[in-house]
Amino acid sequence: MHKVINCIKEHNPVINKKLKKVTIEEGNKIATELFKILAKRKDGIGLAANQVGIDAAVAVVNVKEPIVLINPEVVSTSVEVPYYEGCLSFKGKGVHTKRYRDVIITTEQLESQLYFSGAENKIEGKGSWEKEQSNKHDAELRLLESVCVQHEIDHLNGMTIHDRQVITTITNENKIGRNDPCYCGSGKKHKKCCM
Repeated sequence: MHKVINCIKEHNPVINKKLKKVTIEEGNKIATELFKILAKRKDGIGLAANQVGIDAAVAVVNVKEPIVLINPEVVSTSVEVPYYEGCLSFKGKGVHTKRYRDVIITTEQLESQLYFSGAENKIEGKGSWEKEQSNKHDAELRLLESVCVQHEIDHLNGMTIHDRQVITTITNENKIGRNDPCYCGSGKKHKKCCM
């Protein structure tokens, strides 16, 4: 069985590579192994094939229920949201990102599109794959799932969370006070020179 490659300590030649498309049969075999790896580790909710060194456009997500993504493509996104993400390939190196609350995707194995949403409204936020009796009120879990799907599809396209990182540190520019020397170099106080 493959293992998740720790990109902080080990080289992973396919982590930044757009992965090859595969058949549904190949994708299902890889997905089964990915689910086994997640079950054994017990510390992740999604995994892409390149995280374990496999060059195949396959990922799995397991937030509310197991979802297999074979050759997935994002059809549309809406409602940008800030999110703090971690990654099994960069354990302990989470970053702030911008994702989308709502995402519609296609996969090789399904003819219809999948809709993921973290919307608060229970009708607006119901994913197309959800069963009627499922808990539709848990917007936080649905948002996590939507972000996870986007995260794993990024992996399949050779992107990591670091490619989506948003710097959240606020820096203050040094402002010249009225009694400081003027920046023009005249030697006069700023209030009497260039104000």
